[in-house]
Amino acid sequence: MSLLKDIYSVPFYNKLADTLIQLNPEFNKKRFIELINVEGFTAMELKQRMHHTTLVIHQFLPSGYPEAIQHLSSLIHQLKKQQTGEQLLAYIFLPDYIETYGLEDYETSIQAIESVTQFISCEFAVRPFLAKYGQQMMQQMEKWSLHENHHVRRLASEGSRSRLPWAMAVPGLKKDPFMILPILENLKNDPSEYVRRSVANSLNDISKDHPEIVIAIAGRWKGLSKETDAIIKHGCRGLLKQGHTKILAHYGLESTAIELLDFEILTAAVAIGESLEFTISVKNIATVQQKIRLEYAVYYKRLNGQVSKKVFKISEREFQPAEIAVINRKQSFKIITTRKFYPGAHQLAIILNGRESELKDFELK
Repeated sequence: MSLLKDIYSVPFYNKLADTLIQLNPEFNKKRFIELINVEGFTAMELKQRMHHTTLVIHQFLPSGYPEAIQHLSSLIHQLKKQQTGEQLLAYIFLPDYIETYGLEDYETSIQAIESVTQFISCEFAVRPFLAKYGQQMMQQMEKWSLHENHHVRRLASEGSRSRLPWAMAVPGLKKDPFMILPILENLKNDPSEYVRRSVANSLNDISKDHPEIVIAIAGRWKGLSKETDAIIKHGCRGLLKQGHTKILAHYGLESTAIELLDFEILTAAVAIGESLEFTISVKNIATVQQKIRLEYAVYYKRLNGQVSKKVFKISEREFQPAEIAVINRKQSFKIITTRKFYPGAHQLAIILNGRESELKDFELK
């Protein structure tokens, strides 16, 4: 299985060079490939290869930034004409070029971002501009939220996220998320699910630092449409996992008339690479139908001996009076890149409408 960084490969650079030759017959493909394949290239990770591509291609473009952007626009036009490259991750070096060389030329870069993001997302490239130009850039993002192209509208939301993963931090967005809200308001009924999902992710980011703001938005947007309700639900997922009382109340998950009849860990000792198995029985002891959200929390042991809690959703549905549900579940401990497992005592809890059961122990070995 190839690594993600291998999107920057010999075939990719050959195709890119051939396209550049079509735009400029004097383009020196041999020299371009030589500069790409420097010593240490194979050891570079994805972002390093991306930026290396930016630095190399810069040597083949006009020294003036506006002229260089015109050449890159021609490259995008040619790639679209060939029906290749659109929204392919390897072309993320194009936004990186704007970020690297255009920070001091605001007007040219804004036009370039608006154009390039319709080919490959500029969500990372806008971050230095947000940090440098602040309110001016946020006003531009708000304008983009009304753009006719859904990629540009999505950039307005995604690029302004207060906690955009793998992106440059913009502390002002975390401190004052009210700057983001007009953008989200403009996009809450967007016809594109791609855009609406970005709105939900932005709300989830805000909820980590300012939960009351997101809870207030959930109240205002509730019932506007099924699409907006879906945005709220996805945007409040972090608060729901935390068992935040106000968001539980928002979704009618306040009832204590729920009984955990049985909770048993079936595999008291689990080897790394295998799965923890457990079973639970849940009963609605209310005399009326009620919604029950079933979750479980794994308390992972960390290297320093502390624990890290991770919540997993089982289901959320209506239970009839006296209805009992028996659930068997497996939790994988297969080695993955996003989480490292450490042998030792771990714990498991069941969560019913935000209320957590007593912890049960199991051993990871």
